[in-house]
Amino acid sequence: MAKPLLSNMSGRIRQGLIYADGVVGRPPAVPTDWPSLDRAARHKLSRRAYAYVAGGAGLEGTVRADRAAFDRWELSPRVLRDVSVRDSGVEIFGRRIPSPILLAPVGALGLVRRGADVEVATAAAALGVPYIFSNQASQSMEDCAAVMGDAPRWFQLYWSTSDELVASLVKRAAVAKCEAIVVTLDTTMLGWRPRDLNLGHLPFAFGEGLAQYTSDPVFASIVASRPDGPTTRPMLRDLPAALRALGAISHRHPGRFLDNLRSSVPRASVQTFLEVYSRPSLTWENLALLRELTSLPVVLKGVLHPDDARRAVDEGIDGLIVSTHGGRQVDGARGSLDCLPDVVAAVDGRIPVLMDSGVRSGADIAKAIALGARAVCVGRPYVYGLGLAGARGVSEVVQNLAAEFDLTMGLCGLTAPAQFGRHSLVEARRQRDRRPSRRTR
Repeated sequence: MAKPLLSNMSGRIRQGLIYADGVVGRPPAVPTDWPSLDRAARHKLSRRAYAYVAGGAGLEGTVRADRAAFDRWELSPRVLRDVSVRDSGVEIFGRRIPSPILLAPVGALGLVRRGADVEVATAAAALGVPYIFSNQASQSMEDCAAVMGDAPRWFQLYWSTSDELVASLVKRAAVAKCEAIVVTLDTTMLGWRPRDLNLGHLPFAFGEGLAQYTSDPVFASIVASRPDGPTTRPMLRDLPAALRALGAISHRHPGRFLDNLRSSVPRASVQTFLEVYSRPSLTWENLALLRELTSLPVVLKGVLHPDDARRAVDEGIDGLIVSTHGGRQVDGARGSLDCLPDVVAAVDGRIPVLMDSGVRSGADIAKAIALGARAVCVGRPYVYGLGLAGARGVSEVVQNLAAEFDLTMGLCGLTAPAQFGRHSLVEARRQRDRRPSRRTR
């Protein structure tokens, strides 16, 4: 496989390529800053797709908190240091990646673009950044792995009500050469998401995001063994809407469209998914099963409290991702970056800690690394790039983030991510001004 694109792509080279293209009238395929990227995606994506990707839980206070957490820290650049040679790479679970960036799992990407998951996989493989396959993908892990060669990928697991299905998914992930299992802990139930609720739109109810299930033999056996048989009841009372839903489900289910229209299996698959999707009763004791199922590293995603981080280490977990699920689950929660230092301190270097939620720029990545993250997972930015320009859009978004991180690192007087630390940051002045004086404490 060709050398990953990011291995030879410094920030200065990326800048130069963009400016050179501009000379001959070729602007970037996607905007290079977050506000412009968000505006372009809002204009391009369907109403349902944008609501699903952009939306958060409740009043979206946690979405705002994730961003506000980055504003509470300011970088403290140093000068007159030789930064002519820099290396942005980091190592995770024995794999060296060219930049501290992973592509977070995002479900139902088919809302954004047909063939979305494979396009993301294609871009990730070319870049050399790990892609975390979503358990709620619109294309199977096998389809994505087929275009990735030996490039790094992980698998995100939502723990369903069927341990047999969990075992099947984990086994398939190993066969697909995934290098870690990421157990998402904060979605044992869907959060209250008004943007989707106001549209009455749950993508899974229309057969979107079920590819890992409908491609799974255990899931197929669960569908076939439903006690009441495949359902024949219309999903909606309104006939035109019911027909549109039936068409969407039949289109997304494996097999020929006309055959699916005549069959009750696609509808039964949707109903079965809604019944087995997640497990609110999940506890630490359930996680022990993973050690029997796989030798792959196990990473817990959604850890925000230091006590949970310490428990994870005691339970033999291999890594953590500090995450608010992009603010999509609990409204009014503490921002992910605000939680990061306490989790890092609790882990005390025994396992790697990653973070996601609110990462929008290379400077954000630098702040997360300085506060102890080994790497960050990026979600909404690459999804917007996907919606605007497919695989090329994903690639450009990640290249831009990596380039800005590399330039930020060098302009801070550093040549490697490991050189970042708390000494690289100061609290924002407005944050310091809010602190009570010693006399009033």
